[in-house]
Amino acid sequence: MTFRPGMRGAAVAVLAAGSLALTACSAGSLGSSSDSGGGGSVTITYLIGNQDQDIKTAEQLVKDFTAKNPGITIKTETRPAGSEGDNIVKTRLATGDMPDVFNYNTGSLFQAIAPQKNLVPLGDQPYIKDLDENFTKTVTADGQVYGVPGGGFMGGGVLYNIPVYTKLGLKVPTTWAEFMANNAKIKAAGGGVAPVIQTYGETWTSQLFVLGDFHNVAAAEPDFADRYTKNQAKYATSPAALKGFEHTEAVHDAGYENKDFASAKLPDGLRMLAQGKGAHYPNLSGVVANMVSTYPDAAKNVGLFALPGDDASKNGLTVWTPGANYIPKTTTGDKLEAAKKFLAFFASPEGCASLSKAAAPTGPYAVKGCTLPDDVPQAIKDMQPYLDKPGGSSLALEFLSPVKGPSLEQITVEVGSGIRKAKDGAARYDEDVKKQAQQLGLAGW
Repeated sequence: MTFRPGMRGAAVAVLAAGSLALTACSAGSLGSSSDSGGGGSVTITYLIGNQDQDIKTAEQLVKDFTAKNPGITIKTETRPAGSEGDNIVKTRLATGDMPDVFNYNTGSLFQAIAPQKNLVPLGDQPYIKDLDENFTKTVTADGQVYGVPGGGFMGGGVLYNIPVYTKLGLKVPTTWAEFMANNAKIKAAGGGVAPVIQTYGETWTSQLFVLGDFHNVAAAEPDFADRYTKNQAKYATSPAALKGFEHTEAVHDAGYENKDFASAKLPDGLRMLAQGKGAHYPNLSGVVANMVSTYPDAAKNVGLFALPGDDASKNGLTVWTPGANYIPKTTTGDKLEAAKKFLAFFASPEGCASLSKAAAPTGPYAVKGCTLPDDVPQAIKDMQPYLDKPGGSSLALEFLSPVKGPSLEQITVEVGSGIRKAKDGAARYDEDVKKQAQQLGLAGW
């Protein structure tokens, strides 16, 4: 999955599991057949990460794939994460030294590696029709699809304590007014339960009311992402986009945050939520696995709902897509056919099952026909209806526009702490993104 400055740190902090996003070069064979050549066998190399979960996931996938394709051996290499890894990918593509299959980001970082020039198009593969539209948007250039998903979606919404809701007779809100009414009832009930958990001691967590609200922005202004990229739309002047900042401010002004919101960190927030000391925690579904590993009862006691907007009929979830697997154009002949088979495995229910064996899913898979294991936490199950419903989910803005300033998390901390008003915060962020857009050389800036 892709995170721009600010949210990208969240991927490392809470999703060391399953990102297949990547660290320092080494190689080793995960295949089961002879190296290559004789007997109709072929060896391909797969570029992955060297974090423990990356390797564990690759081992499981290769084990299951080669069991069905004994003539194919798959070796692995790893590469660094972040900008160093980005540069290695670009350099290896430019020099024709890229392994036969590689895992990399989707969205604007995918566009930055010149897919039309460097990658094998997959539009003629039969499984493309089975990929979720939210995913294919992020790996498409000039109408051609170039990648297959390497994991599940991640949702940005509100994690909530189910026993608190049951005790107070609350219903999952589908509008912001209903959400704030629930918060009022929770506060009035007392008992030391914070209506909304905030953990500004880890500043990236402050952004969810803004970034997780993009489904509502897109529902109100379908062309916002395009106009935003062209410097024709602003957070401070778009009523729909401004609401994320306004909601951040409103929760603080109503006194709904936990008392230690300024210093609390992610583990504190997860503890409060799991133990019923807090009712709501705006966050990413990727934190659920960490919470459940420490508080097993949270698997059944914590659910998830989309950040509600003004229109219940358009209620839906903002999602982040998984990383993707690609084939460089330097892969040819028998290696190309083997690489295509490997990607087809990723894009199948069998591939999803293999991923589930290796790591707890962060959300539903981007492949039709794939199902979540029965034992996934309730919060992960709660994402599926949004993805199944037409119009029930939208990509996070970072997959639709390269424009994201580095200071959003500091600005949302200020707004959520009462230091800065919502309109001022939005305007400040508009200035922040201007610098980045100019650095990228985007037209209109």
